[in-house]
Amino acid sequence: MTTEEIIFNKPSSIDGMAVHQLVASCPPLDTNSAYCNLLQTNHFDETSITASLESGELVGFVSGYILPNKVDTLFIWQVAVSENARGQGLAKKMVLQLLERAVCSSVRYLETSITKSNQGSWALFRSLTDQLDTSLEKLVMFDKQQHFQHKHDTEFLARIGPFSIGSQKTRPIASIFSAPKLPFNFLKDAKNMKIFDEIESEVQSYARSFPRVFHRALGAHLYDQEGNKYLDFLAGAGTLNYGHNNPVFKEKLIEYILEDGITHGLDMHTKAKGEFLEAFKKHILQPRGLQYMMQFTGPTGTNAVEAALKLARNVTGRENIISFTNGFHGCSLGALSVTGNSHHRDAAGTSLGAGVSTMPFDGYLGEGIETTEYLDKVLSDSSSGVDTPAAVIVETVQGEGGINAASFGWLQSLEAVCKKHEVLLIVDDIQAGCGRTGTFFSFEDAGITPDIVTMSKSLSGYGLPFAVVLMRPELDEWKPGEHNGTFRGNNLAFVTATAAIETYWQDDRFEKEIKRKGDYIHQRTQAIVNEFGEGNFTVHGRGMMRGINCVSGELANKITKKCFQNGLMIETSGADDQVVKFLCPLIISDEDLKQGIDILEKAIREVCAKEDDMPEAKSYFDENYDIAV
Repeated sequence: MTTEEIIFNKPSSIDGMAVHQLVASCPPLDTNSAYCNLLQTNHFDETSITASLESGELVGFVSGYILPNKVDTLFIWQVAVSENARGQGLAKKMVLQLLERAVCSSVRYLETSITKSNQGSWALFRSLTDQLDTSLEKLVMFDKQQHFQHKHDTEFLARIGPFSIGSQKTRPIASIFSAPKLPFNFLKDAKNMKIFDEIESEVQSYARSFPRVFHRALGAHLYDQEGNKYLDFLAGAGTLNYGHNNPVFKEKLIEYILEDGITHGLDMHTKAKGEFLEAFKKHILQPRGLQYMMQFTGPTGTNAVEAALKLARNVTGRENIISFTNGFHGCSLGALSVTGNSHHRDAAGTSLGAGVSTMPFDGYLGEGIETTEYLDKVLSDSSSGVDTPAAVIVETVQGEGGINAASFGWLQSLEAVCKKHEVLLIVDDIQAGCGRTGTFFSFEDAGITPDIVTMSKSLSGYGLPFAVVLMRPELDEWKPGEHNGTFRGNNLAFVTATAAIETYWQDDRFEKEIKRKGDYIHQRTQAIVNEFGEGNFTVHGRGMMRGINCVSGELANKITKKCFQNGLMIETSGADDQVVKFLCPLIISDEDLKQGIDILEKAIREVCAKEDDMPEAKSYFDENYDIAV
């Protein structure tokens, strides 16, 4: 692989024409006059930078200036990188080099103007936001109609900050530019970040938290293209309970594929499906005394929720569904209607209120308030305004809602209320199921038996799309083909799901291991909460589905970013992303589990040490609560 050294320097007027030619070769940049580029390199040299090869070829240029009315802000005027040097982080390196100069010692914010279509610049500023461990704001700066008279697209102001470069700012300029030259690879990698910025939708989410191109995965680890290793405490948002590329499952899957086993079978009978049903009945249902019919829905959790809601409404002849505060059940319209999160609901494009009544989850109204009694009251009162529902849908541990674990007593009371009013109880076990809380079904230790259960995520065991609805036999009133989907027969998932059940659930050894590790996570997180956060942090969850409530989403985000910088992938959840969420693989070794929590503890220590004031949770039910504040 051919590499060449790259050298960063302050520009001079001699570089002006080379800069002009470089900018002209970089659409969608506006090409200024050569005179303008000469002025940039001459008058703004202290806040501009060039990147050149040893041969002298100019391959990068960044021009900026300190705003006269905001001396803490460096405005990035222009960024240009030659075609053969793009996609390898050169632009970010140049900006960071600028920030290390003495002239930028007071800079706490970066600004620039970017059109909506300039995905490369947006990618640069998102990457800088991550690097500087701060936030990115987006506002209209110059309007297409008002300022450009429709001759130029709207320019948005992108603003990053606040941030601090730290002790590096005290280094003299000479030391920066006499530093060892950086090796730079010009053999363009087809799998670099550029293609994602060019054509992947802005809706991407996890890619923003973990801006790397990942290539390999095994057990509890992910590896990026450069070979960097990351401990995975996200695990496909709870889809990889048995780890990445579980060797037992992989062997079974490869064997099946080499036999030309059926991949797609609609809802036809196949050998792989039959073996899965046998294993599920023998090792999951019968030992727990459960009698359920299984419906194969579309391949994702939200498909299972849609089917469950439709079934409940058809069987009971009622429309209303009871959902709970902070619940999350999916992003298709039916599932979204019973989801509490406003970020997701706001994207629906239509009203979601019809046919759904939201009730307070366990603990939502503060300690000592039994919210199932409130539910019983409104269902008993014909003037409550709440129609008798077809079903209640609930997560025993709310994953996306903040790792809120319902008490066993609350779940038992909820089941009693449902039976009293002849309402079906749906447990959404999509994230909390398949062992995540310590038992295969998350409701087992509560001693309840739901009428309907939705499952997906780790059901396939291998990260393959797979979702089902379990229902009491008398509720299976579907007519043939009444609810279907093209991808409801993923035979590859049947193969790995069978392997998962037969490997881990034939006895209670795996269950005991999960509970042991869950206890360890609880002990460690409780110790962290006791030491940091000035008494404001709290531990949430059950089993190996745990979280630390940091009160502030901004603070939690800083912690998870710091973790990623140190090789740990961990995400947040909750209404304001205020909870650092543990979803590591259930098969994680004790050594890796300890290492991951050690990284998290170190990140919390470092982040909290920089905070002047720790956020405090607002108590709406305190006797001293002032509604006006």
